[in-house]
Amino acid sequence: MVDRERLVAGIIAGVLAQVLTFFQLQGQMKYEFFKNNYYLVLLMGIPISALFMYSVKNMILAYGGEMWPSRLIGFSLGTIVFSYFSWTLFSEPFGIKTIICLMLSFSILLLQLLMK
Repeated sequence: MVDRERLVAGIIAGVLAQVLTFFQLQGQMKYEFFKNNYYLVLLMGIPISALFMYSVKNMILAYGGEMWPSRLIGFSLGTIVFSYFSWTLFSEPFGIKTIICLMLSFSILLLQLLMK
């Protein structure tokens, strides 16, 4: 049985970590702050890493010690978050390849969340 409370905590921390990672890595292409504060942006990696660790720990515990669900959920969340922000902030269009990859990511996420 999946521990839903731990799973939700892991997903929330994972999404937050993915959002922060997007800005840490791609922010320099759009915002002067990220471009001009290299070392401060570099230090963002510490709390981001802590969020990822908290996320993975909770998802692994939610699935009774299984590691694969946390990896696949994390991958799917990362792909979805990246696609959303690259589309909304950088106006990158969704080509057929990206749409297929997003559909696969949503499918993987749903499989992990809904199948026993």
